[in-house]
Amino acid sequence: MSIEALNKRVKKDLSYLSFGGSGWVRPFQHPEGHVYDVVIIGGGQSGLAAAFGLLRERITNILVLDENREGYEGPWDTYARMVTLRTPKHLTSIDLGVPSLTFRSWWEAQFGEKSWEAMDKIPRGDWMNYLRWYREVLGLPVRNEVKLNLIEPLEAGIYKLHLNTPLPPTILARKVILATGIQGGGEWHIPKMISEKLPDHLYAHTSKKIDFPALKGKKIAILGGGASAFDNAHFALSEGVAEVHVFVRRKEMQRINPIRQMESSGLIERFQVLSDEHKYKVMSHFFRHSQPPTNDTFGRATSWPGFQLHLGSPWLDVETASDGVMVTTPQGTFSFDFLIISTGLVTDPALRPELKLVEKHIARWNDHYKAPLEIANPLIDMHPYLSPGFALQSRDQEGKTPLYGLFAYNYSALISCGILASALSGMRFGIPKLVSAVADQLFLDKAEEILDDYFHYQENEFIADLKAIES
Repeated sequence: MSIEALNKRVKKDLSYLSFGGSGWVRPFQHPEGHVYDVVIIGGGQSGLAAAFGLLRERITNILVLDENREGYEGPWDTYARMVTLRTPKHLTSIDLGVPSLTFRSWWEAQFGEKSWEAMDKIPRGDWMNYLRWYREVLGLPVRNEVKLNLIEPLEAGIYKLHLNTPLPPTILARKVILATGIQGGGEWHIPKMISEKLPDHLYAHTSKKIDFPALKGKKIAILGGGASAFDNAHFALSEGVAEVHVFVRRKEMQRINPIRQMESSGLIERFQVLSDEHKYKVMSHFFRHSQPPTNDTFGRATSWPGFQLHLGSPWLDVETASDGVMVTTPQGTFSFDFLIISTGLVTDPALRPELKLVEKHIARWNDHYKAPLEIANPLIDMHPYLSPGFALQSRDQEGKTPLYGLFAYNYSALISCGILASALSGMRFGIPKLVSAVADQLFLDKAEEILDDYFHYQENEFIADLKAIES
């Protein structure tokens, strides 16, 4: 099968599902202009899947905005440096149950079934190419190079979205989905010891663009023991960096990946029915174990002669030197030309500039649950406390109206909804819950009008002439 044939198959499959039917949501009139029923912020895999899910529900007055240029949404062709995805290839995600929309169908249409069977994990670049095809074949309404600067609540049920573009500078929306990925609920974390003591040219977070050609022949250090640290180690060495030293706080490498257990136990798809106590316990355990590097990632990094691993080596201090930077650990002091920081992210709505006008009302986990001291974690406590449908909740009466209509389908949903919005293995369960919650709000907003029309409906369907059979 060719890509052209697959495109036809997708169209046919969707026609069998009555995809593309007329919308049911009533237009909302506003003196400032057109009002979108839903605006999705983020055109990566989550935003695209959310758009497809809404269109399947016949919610058609939607728009997706992404700050990146077309084809470079998300991390895959920007800052991600892994060779392959970490998710098992057989798990489905944004296809939402349509076989012809799966990555496997897209792959086999180009490379054949034997190639699929021979593949271990999905190559990173091919995943991005699949996302480009997914957007195109579904005709999703995405506008690129448009950044959301601020969400301004107007009257009940309407948001004015302030954009970084003059054409137009603002748009109106009834519902807003923040499909903003890993950092979309906060920011990437760099320890203050580094950010406050070193000039910018001596370090970079793994999420930033790094000039690896300028580091050819140099000696660099990476702080962190997760998968991203080893991805960057391998990438740097493959680009000609002479030495890469990875420093891990723990005395032993993490070996357990809790997501693998979650995928087969029902914990992903049923997480939201747990009590707050159990949710917190699950995620506290998740944070303690985190995800180790995959075996192939670790093997690629450690195969280079310039690779060195330092266990039990937290950074105690950093300082500039005449030829670079000095790093002090319990195992001694080392000199490097450059540092790469792989210390994850911090989630807190207060860190998001687009939420500046509403974040004080957003309920956090520490507003609803006080964890026992032995598992309490401030990084968990600052996560927003979301509904099962990813809606932001208010911590006070005043915030209920300005928050009604805002949804967080990004990593900030981790504690409330599990990995439904933060891992490919969760998306096939998470997107339908999100879409259903948005659709429910849109319906209830106009329920009185819809019910009034129902009760006054008078169109005849039964039109038989009874006179012809009357005796």
